[in-house]
Amino acid sequence: MGVLGDYKPVVAMLGLQFCYAGISLFTRGVLLQGMSPRVAVVYRLAIATFVIAPIAYFSRKKSSGCSSGLNLRSFSLIFLTAFIGVTANQNLFYEGLYLSSSTMGSAMGNLVPAITFVLAAIVGFEKINIGSLRSAAKISGTVVCVVGAICMALVKGSQLLNTEFFALQTKSIFGSGGDQTWLLGCLLLFGSSFCWSLWLVLQVPVSACYPDHLSLSAWIVFFATIQSATVAYLLEPTPESWILQTNLELIACLFSGIVSGGSFFLQTWCISRRGPLFSAMFSPLCTVITTILAALFLHEKIYTGSLIGAVGVIIGLYIVLWGKAGETLSIKEETNLKIQFDQIRIENILIDQSSEKTRSKTDLEEPLLSDHKSTDGSTVESNNYQS
Repeated sequence: MGVLGDYKPVVAMLGLQFCYAGISLFTRGVLLQGMSPRVAVVYRLAIATFVIAPIAYFSRKKSSGCSSGLNLRSFSLIFLTAFIGVTANQNLFYEGLYLSSSTMGSAMGNLVPAITFVLAAIVGFEKINIGSLRSAAKISGTVVCVVGAICMALVKGSQLLNTEFFALQTKSIFGSGGDQTWLLGCLLLFGSSFCWSLWLVLQVPVSACYPDHLSLSAWIVFFATIQSATVAYLLEPTPESWILQTNLELIACLFSGIVSGGSFFLQTWCISRRGPLFSAMFSPLCTVITTILAALFLHEKIYTGSLIGAVGVIIGLYIVLWGKAGETLSIKEETNLKIQFDQIRIENILIDQSSEKTRSKTDLEEPLLSDHKSTDGSTVESNNYQS
């Protein structure tokens, strides 16, 4: 039973990567059939809100310790992070997914750790030591990720698959048109990864203002739903754009919304069992799964340049994670040493205090008048207590 329990986080993360790949494939399919990317984002976020909001409400109601509420500062930060990390991120991702491919959308997501490292270093959350091997690994891994992403966007090479499953319909606000569309889609996906990385950096001040993470996630998704609905209404004023035409569109919206709402709990559970790096190491697996399934079911075009670039991004990701893992281990070791030092210091203080108490007790128990016998056997009173 214990051995099976150790493999549960692995199975959970594998299943989650298949779910993420399924979202990319379903979304890509309905977008190619003609569904609006903005409307798809709204439905996904709305369903995710209905999934996570009741759980967050009842969890908050049961826990008496979490009583933090929204004030003006926390409301502003949450609203801003919702716009950057969800509304802008998802709309850019859906547009880029439509204009490029499922494989490209999944591969660009692997840039998030590298971009986050750069942003965190700029604002001072990450310390860079040029002489440290781990810092050099994070810097070089970031460079490899960026070069791989550029290779994916600009260097196509020979085409491995040349069949298409769906007929393209122009539903993107950017239109469609060959290589220019492909490059624009890559840029939009890069912008989506940038927004997600910025969202991760903003979690530091947001969590400080609103420490209830489950309730915070519900507020973020709720605000993002309202923001995305506003954007979609301005760009898609016709009612026909909001109607789900096929069962595939309904399944795609339900699946993506439920997975988006439920993945938070699964990710949190896995991180609590194995740590954040364990969760991040499974991200490239989603790219592999998406590439294989997209080639089988969507007959997407796969180019050698894009494939080499994706491999470069994955290699750079693991280099960054290796550097980060070493620094995390060093921080833990320093923390453990500090704790041990503090424990030893406290023990020494307690010993000193105990010795002081023992000496004080001895002094108090010693009588003020002590009788001493003289050499001739007579009793002599000390302390000169004589009249």
